[in-house]
Amino acid sequence: MNILVLHGPNLNLFGRREPHIYGTTTLAEINARIAALAEELGVQVHTLQSNHEGALIDFLHEHIDSADGALVNPAGLTQHGVPLHDAIKAMPFPVLEVHMSNIAARESWRAHSIISPAVRGTIQGLGPQSYLAALRGLVEIVREARR
Repeated sequence: MNILVLHGPNLNLFGRREPHIYGTTTLAEINARIAALAEELGVQVHTLQSNHEGALIDFLHEHIDSADGALVNPAGLTQHGVPLHDAIKAMPFPVLEVHMSNIAARESWRAHSIISPAVRGTIQGLGPQSYLAALRGLVEIVREARR
């Protein structure tokens, strides 16, 4: 099973950016935790962080026929990423939206996600555990679909 993990704009700054919101765990540490859990679950993960929406879309397109699912933290594209929304809707596999913080509990303009209507579900507010919970859930969704 091949799972994509997409990290949006500025997430390369995890551990440094607003630690009172996102904590001090770095993106490299998050990716290592994801990789360890993937190994435990017997799946392959392919990760990408980009500050450019087009690169995230290209990554989805490149894996349209080889991925079984995807986790997407759209970050700053959450409220305005129409092209990313459309790319997610075009994918033949389930996609889960992931956020480290609870976007509904932050500034009012962050509470609405344009990405949410395009995904199977959303995991948020659990810090780095959001990614791990989402990976576990996604793997189970894919396995159930194969039964």
